[in-house]
Amino acid sequence: MEPYEDESFKESREQRALANRWLGIGFIALLVITGIATGYGLHERNEVRQLTGQTAAAQTSTNQLQAQVNTLTARLNDLSAAQATSAANPAPPASTETADLTPPAIDATTAPPAPAAAIAPTTKPKQPKTTAKRRTSTTDKRYAQLKAQLDDQQKQLKETQDEVTKNRADLEGSISSTKNELNGSIAKTHDELVALEKRGERNYYEFVLTKSKQFQRIGPMSLSLRRTDTKHKSYDLAMLVDDNELNKKKVNLYEPVWIHTESGGQPVQVVVNRIDKNGVHGYVSAPKYKVSELPTLSSSSQSAPETGAPPAQQSPQ
Repeated sequence: MEPYEDESFKESREQRALANRWLGIGFIALLVITGIATGYGLHERNEVRQLTGQTAAAQTSTNQLQAQVNTLTARLNDLSAAQATSAANPAPPASTETADLTPPAIDATTAPPAPAAAIAPTTKPKQPKTTAKRRTSTTDKRYAQLKAQLDDQQKQLKETQDEVTKNRADLEGSISSTKNELNGSIAKTHDELVALEKRGERNYYEFVLTKSKQFQRIGPMSLSLRRTDTKHKSYDLAMLVDDNELNKKKVNLYEPVWIHTESGGQPVQVVVNRIDKNGVHGYVSAPKYKVSELPTLSSSSQSAPETGAPPAQQSPQ
């Protein structure tokens, strides 16, 4: 029993030593990692400080350069103003000419030939300056005249454009008003349809159509709904009018469809005031009187604004 206990004691001691060794290694590794992290943090802090200093120095140099630019700009402005002032005041050149001409006049008493030769070259160079000044003034006057003419033309062009815009707006308003008069009243609900029926001017046939290739008789015509688009509020419609099939595609909601028939003088109106996924709801508006009945009516011309046709076209020949 004793040898077995010694061996187990030795094994446990070795295990403890091994565990302590690993703990020591882990502690040393932790210290190394901590030291590396601390050094990296200090390095980053130093770089941040250096970058901050460089940024401040760059900002300072930028401010200095801006101040120098401002100073140079002010000097250039002063020089430009001085040049403009000297160009606007021609008095100093006149005084220099008189100063140059006076000495030869004094020398003329002593040596007549010399002053004549001296005066000639001094007076000849001065003439081109005067001519140049006159040309400059003439050019300035022409430039001012051209600028004034250009301003007048631009003003006239602006007035013409404003007048054209106003006329176009008036024309569009007139066209819209005439279109509304030709289209007449449109019922968007059942109550409005009842109100139109009470006027007694036309006959109204309310309908509900579902998508189908079969035609449904509605008043004086037959209708067939082929397609509906609830997103864009439009539909496709097929119509049988006087044994002729007519197709209307992408008709908008509340948009009236006018159809002229052979039996009626006034057009038939088709209006859809509700569009569903598989069907539409609307009505057909037909003239109350036929062409043969119009001569016996005294108020046959009262329905002209609704159809958009003049009374002369509605009355028989």
